[in-house]
Amino acid sequence: MFTSSLWGDLRSSIQEKRVVILWLVLLPILLFSDAAFGHAVAEGDKGYIQEITGVNVLPFIYLGAKHMVTGYDHILFLLGVIFFLYRMKHIGLYVSLFAVGHSTTMLLGVYFNVGINSYIIDTIIGLSVVYKALDNMGAYQRWLGFQPNTKIATLIFGFFHGFGLSTKIIEYNISPDGLVPNLLAFNIGVEIGQLLALGIILIAMSYWRRTESFWRHAYTANAVMMSAGFILMGYQITGYFVS
Repeated sequence: MFTSSLWGDLRSSIQEKRVVILWLVLLPILLFSDAAFGHAVAEGDKGYIQEITGVNVLPFIYLGAKHMVTGYDHILFLLGVIFFLYRMKHIGLYVSLFAVGHSTTMLLGVYFNVGINSYIIDTIIGLSVVYKALDNMGAYQRWLGFQPNTKIATLIFGFFHGFGLSTKIIEYNISPDGLVPNLLAFNIGVEIGQLLALGIILIAMSYWRRTESFWRHAYTANAVMMSAGFILMGYQITGYFVS
C-alpha cells in the first residue's frame, strides 16, 4: 500500500511538473516570436496583398487561414473561452459569437476604410485575454459580487479582434479591384483557420481534462494566460509611446 501510494504521488508530481513546464515553454515562444506584433502580416504576404489585383479567392482563403492559425492572440482568447466548456453546443455558441464579431468588424472596417491605431487595438486584444483569464479564475464574482455576461463579452471582444485585422489590411492598401470577393474569401479562410486551431485546442484540452492535474492547475494555467495578456498589453503600450 505504501509503495502504491508513493508511486501515485510520484506520478502526480511528474504530471504537475509537465504542466508547469509546458506553460513556461509556450509563453516565451508566443510572446517573443516574430508574431509578437499580434495582427502583423508576414512580409511576403504583405507584398503579395499589395501587388495583386482582381478576384483571387483561393490565395485569400489561404492567407486568412494562415493568419488565424498563427495569430497567437486569437488562439489564447479562444483557449480562454472554451477552457471550462464541455458541451459542443456551448462551445459552438461561444465560438460563433466570436466569429460573428470578428467577421463583422473585419469586413466592414476594410470596406469602409475604418481603422484604429494598431498599438491601441492590439492593447485591447491583449486586454481581452486578461479579461477572459480573470473570468475563468472567478475574479469578477469575488470583486463585483456578480458574473458579467460572458456571451456579450465574447461578442464585444470579437469586434475588437476583427478591427485589429482590418486595421492591418487597410495599412497595406489592398486593391479595390475584387475587394469584396477577396475579403469574403479571406474571412472564410479565417473561419477555417479558427476551426483548425479550435480542433487542436479541444484535443489537447480533452486529454488534459482526463488527468488529475487539470483541476489542480486550471487556476495556474489561467494565471499564466493572464500574464501573457498583460505582457502583450505592455509591449503594445510601449510601442505606442516610442513609435
